[in-house]
Amino acid sequence: METVSTARAHGGTQGVYRHRSAATGTDMTFSVYVPDHAPGATLPVVWYLSGLTCTHANVTDKGEYRAACARHGLIFVAPDTSPRGDEVPDEDRWDFAKGAGFYVDATMPPWSTHYRMWSYVTEELPALVAAEFPVDAARQSIMGHSMGGHGALTAALRHPGRYRAVSAFAPIVAPTQVPWGEALDRYLGDDVAAQRRHDAVALIEDGARVTELLVDQGEADGFLAEQLRPELLAQACAAAGIPLELRMRAGYDHSYLFVSTFMGEQLDWHAARLKR
Repeated sequence: METVSTARAHGGTQGVYRHRSAATGTDMTFSVYVPDHAPGATLPVVWYLSGLTCTHANVTDKGEYRAACARHGLIFVAPDTSPRGDEVPDEDRWDFAKGAGFYVDATMPPWSTHYRMWSYVTEELPALVAAEFPVDAARQSIMGHSMGGHGALTAALRHPGRYRAVSAFAPIVAPTQVPWGEALDRYLGDDVAAQRRHDAVALIEDGARVTELLVDQGEADGFLAEQLRPELLAQACAAAGIPLELRMRAGYDHSYLFVSTFMGEQLDWHAARLKR
């Protein structure tokens, strides 16, 4: 693991790191914020998955999470959203390929060689972070924004017991039912079962469960009606008996101005569950 940069912030260290990923076959960059702590102590960790077009840098620069993490003693990890590099296939569009890995392990060529973000964020990176940082692996939670909200929800639903809390900002809750779900068609082909394993609403319908969910959604979000459709998640949770706190935020859009406004509240919610 190579240290790209470190800086002091809110009584802790914000670092950016790079390593060669076995999952993606590329160099991957991620950020980690570690609050100051007693020697030998381990800390809870919050995983944050970013949305379409983003790298680790968007939330690191604009997410405004460090004060809350320092207050609660939380490590905050932000991976990239896709493999990078000249050898990685791409397309001239913003909602597919580079910057849009959708947190799946692609099975269709040419994407299957490098686009293995599911294995990266649920297996390889957690192992690396646990080896290099003072993480308490028994106290993990996960959150995300938009495509990253989709990734956070599916990761929690498919790994019951791993994460003590899961939340999202404006998540894609049912990609198989919205236009952005074309990415699953292209990464996974016509394997309906595989696509359902990467769809939070479908997972709940198929029996996956979490203890509770928290979602913040801007009412002025331009993607709300066509792509996000939080009402589908509400219906699935109601049918399954999963407590869902869906907070519709009047006047807020899809941007990091929205995310940063409510980041502290979501981290307070995570901290309460990570400290139990």
